[in-house]
Amino acid sequence: MTQYNIALIGFGGVNRALAELIAGSNDRWNAELGFRLNIVAVTDLHLGSVISPNGIDARMLVETRFARGGFAQLSGGSAEADNEKVIKQAPADIVAEATFTNPVDGEPAVSHCRWALESGKHVVTTNKGPVALAAAELKALGARHGVMFEHEGAVMSGTPVIRMAQRTLAGAGLHGFEGILNGTSNFVLGRMEGGLSFAEAVKEAKGLGYAEADPTADVEGHDVRLKVVILANELLGGKLTPQDVDCKGISGLTVADIDAATREGYRWKLIGSASVRQDGGIAARVGPQRLALDHALAAVGGAINAISLKTDLLGAVTVTGPGAGRVETAYALLSDIITIHQCRPSADKKEAA
Repeated sequence: MTQYNIALIGFGGVNRALAELIAGSNDRWNAELGFRLNIVAVTDLHLGSVISPNGIDARMLVETRFARGGFAQLSGGSAEADNEKVIKQAPADIVAEATFTNPVDGEPAVSHCRWALESGKHVVTTNKGPVALAAAELKALGARHGVMFEHEGAVMSGTPVIRMAQRTLAGAGLHGFEGILNGTSNFVLGRMEGGLSFAEAVKEAKGLGYAEADPTADVEGHDVRLKVVILANELLGGKLTPQDVDCKGISGLTVADIDAATREGYRWKLIGSASVRQDGGIAARVGPQRLALDHALAAVGGAINAISLKTDLLGAVTVTGPGAGRVETAYALLSDIITIHQCRPSADKKEAA
């Protein structure tokens, strides 16, 4: 049996959902995938940190209502969150980084990833910051230490657009994409089409949990801009930074704009796109667009995400799926771990068996 020891950095919705999956699915994963996951460390700004070389019961972690600093009550626990100590000293094979996204410099997540890779630990992350701002550096660092930096969930949550495009569209001549990459803005536009004002639609999105208390990153396109950078660099071979992507959000759209588009047979969507220019450079932008109703992305409603991948041999290949959600994003971490497992040298697999 292969067992991977895992350290959870951040214990909010995503890593908590991963712990829930571990508690309920480890036996099935062992039978179907050939490995089990064993949580040996957790750190969280609110709860503190804990390192347990023999493992921490995943079900206990998710079912216990810890107060602030509550990890101190566990063996090997502390009320303080010492992320560097946990990442460097925990006997983990894999570090799951799921802290908040910092779009300016990616910290502290970039440092979390560096510490792990330098310590010979694989990294799986859903954090857009280190992927958009430091992916090339972190992949190279991992390669030097014989470990991997995986980040499928940074763009469309559990919908495997990066890996799918790289593997199943290899050789198809991928030269661009356009997508609905933020569920909050898509929901807001849909509700405005139903007659609500922008402010009313944002308020409803907050009430349903689609939007944060401050929805600026969603509705002004900043979240999509990071995702466009990630996709352009991963799929098109770019070296973009967020500053290279023109960005405009949807807050300037009015109900009158929405109604006019409807009357004329169009629908507004916030689109993130990139394409390879004739000179080999990459043109990328984020902004609201009026799409004809027969466009592949026009019918994508609610908080769903979708991307249309433009290829030479197949034309446009469109993928639709959830772009958010605790369990969906935790699945992306699992898919990264599956990739790490599949990429292990055959000798290692035989030895572990």
